[in-house]
Amino acid sequence: MIRQFELVERVKAYDPGADEDALNRAYVFAMKMHGSQTRLSGDPYFSHPLEVAGILTEYKVDVASIITALLHDTIEDTETTLEDVKGHFGKEVAQLVDGVTKLTRIEFQSDQAKQAENFRKFVLAMSEDIRVLLVKLADRLHNMRTLHFIDKPDKRRRIAVETMDIYAPLAERIGMQGMKNELEDLAFGELNPDARKSILKRLEFLREKGGDLVSRIITELEKTLSDSGIEATIEGREKTPFSVWDKMQEQDVGFEQLSDIMAFRVIVDSTEDCYRTLGIVHGAYPVVPGRFKDYISTAKPNGYQSLHTGVFGPERQRIEMQIRTAEMHDVAEHGVAAHWNYKQNGSAKTAPQYRWLRELLDILEHAGGPEEFLEHTKLEMFKDQVFCFTPRGDLINLPRGATPVDFAYAVHSEVGDKCVGAKINGRMMPLRSELRNGDQVEIITSKAQTPSPTWESFAITGKARSRVRRFIRLQERDEYLKLGRAILDRAFQDEGHKYSKKSVTEVAKVFHLQSADDLCAEVGAGNYTGRDIVEAVYPGTRKKNKDEKIIPLAQARTRQAKGKRGVGDTDQPGVSIKGLIPGMAMHLANCCHPLPGDRIVGIVTTGKGVTVHTIDCETLEEFVDASERWLDVSWDVNKEAVEVHVGRIHVTVLNVPGSLGDLSTVIASNNGNISNLKITNRSPQFFDMLIDIEVRDVKHLTAVIAALRADPSINSVERARG
Repeated sequence: MIRQFELVERVKAYDPGADEDALNRAYVFAMKMHGSQTRLSGDPYFSHPLEVAGILTEYKVDVASIITALLHDTIEDTETTLEDVKGHFGKEVAQLVDGVTKLTRIEFQSDQAKQAENFRKFVLAMSEDIRVLLVKLADRLHNMRTLHFIDKPDKRRRIAVETMDIYAPLAERIGMQGMKNELEDLAFGELNPDARKSILKRLEFLREKGGDLVSRIITELEKTLSDSGIEATIEGREKTPFSVWDKMQEQDVGFEQLSDIMAFRVIVDSTEDCYRTLGIVHGAYPVVPGRFKDYISTAKPNGYQSLHTGVFGPERQRIEMQIRTAEMHDVAEHGVAAHWNYKQNGSAKTAPQYRWLRELLDILEHAGGPEEFLEHTKLEMFKDQVFCFTPRGDLINLPRGATPVDFAYAVHSEVGDKCVGAKINGRMMPLRSELRNGDQVEIITSKAQTPSPTWESFAITGKARSRVRRFIRLQERDEYLKLGRAILDRAFQDEGHKYSKKSVTEVAKVFHLQSADDLCAEVGAGNYTGRDIVEAVYPGTRKKNKDEKIIPLAQARTRQAKGKRGVGDTDQPGVSIKGLIPGMAMHLANCCHPLPGDRIVGIVTTGKGVTVHTIDCETLEEFVDASERWLDVSWDVNKEAVEVHVGRIHVTVLNVPGSLGDLSTVIASNNGNISNLKITNRSPQFFDMLIDIEVRDVKHLTAVIAALRADPSINSVERARG
């Protein structure tokens, strides 16, 4: 365990002006508060916050962060209050301790909804002060180092998965590469111990086989550079077992095929020397194709800068080289902490504001719920990046696999919302095209455009997906609002009253809603019936209307069993269904578009009446365990009048002149009528579209489909099921 004077000396080594008295008081205060508490390892509990503080000294963080590390568990695990901390150590430390305490209290649970809600709070806390995240990462690192003391395997695994999914990517995003590597490797050891042991044995074999290979390579590299006038410090290292494993999985190769198990860092005096060194190395050794990356001119999102290259170096060994200045190396190792100037009493508030953190907050604002936010955030923290440019040369970094829609939303939310097309390297390309490193992307916008629901199928960034989903939710609400108002207007009219927004507003609170619009939307969604609302506004209405009793479902099934079926009223004129309950509303399902001749079944839905589906509709799987909602219905084929029904087909046509004309001609010549047409996908060769056709029955629709399939300009035709 670190002693008091050792901790103070560590801090003063990099910050001579540190408040020694405050550090000593925090050490004594935390030790006194934790008292005789012990950890699962049997060590005094105080050893944990002390080790967390020790980890942070390696990153040369400010005194307030060190004190926060010492005190971070006092509010949660002792009788200390936030006011006590504020009184002894000031407002700044109290706010940091409070932030870390909140994160500790909301440690992720196995339940997905809880995990999502907790992570939402996590992002809010660290967005206020990034030092909260630094302390939490150090806290997690020490907990991972002592993970083996936890007896329950399920708990160890949950903590390891959480570390791999959340904490390691966050450490990388703030540039703390060393911490990220250790977190990943510790989690890897818990999640896949056999694979880790296997890789460690292979690495050990390579070391024994090569002897002092690393030192020999360093010596030759130093001589090669020195002969060309470059003075450099060179370090050799092995990849961690997890990074080796990750590379094997990503590239689908065996251990022997990896070329960069050994990596060498070359630290020089200036940026100019970085490029000179690169030229010397490439001139002296054969280059491994495709391994060069320039992160100096195009820095990573977390500020990382370096030149990466792969060569067949000394002794014909394939090695990876990273060339950087001392300042770049400091940022690469310490990340966000390297940006603080302690001698001038700089604070974390002046540290760089990372774009990814702002975008997490944007996702938080537009996500539909905690689970959706967690899903989008994990998308946002993908490791693999592609770097693209705007026409003005501004750099936009995106996850690998991103599309122009993702690019548009990364530029600005409004650009994404108004996007209608994209030029990639000067050529018009579909919005679903995958972007590559170095692409120049120009987004074409229109004031009349709104986000398309189809974008969600190919957009991969959390920000783009959350904005599209938000638009879909708002559209759905508008539709429910219109339908709800119509239902309420009819319901009030049927009872001899006039619908007014004022009267509905007054009863909205009865249904735990804020406004009349919210209530109308709930009615439109089928969560309440129009009669429910009328009864709430005019109590006793149901008792007065004895002639319009709602027949319980059990009684309806009894009547059907006795063969007493009647033709029900429907909300679609001209549609006749046998087997409905008298007075009950009916509509045909939009998911399967049933037609006379199809085998059908009715599903009773509160507020909507009966929805009629085809017997093979996939939606029926949702009601397998709700047999009381099923009604045995059939088409009334005895009716003499010719009825018009809508059948939906999915058509793929060749993108050639006249193909749409041929399609409409074939449909018309077979006595069909197009009532709606929607193009779902375009490509240079084909158009995919959904077409609603007015027909008499299944037989009529089948005849239309057969005629379409015979036309040479039509690639395929199927009846749409969804």
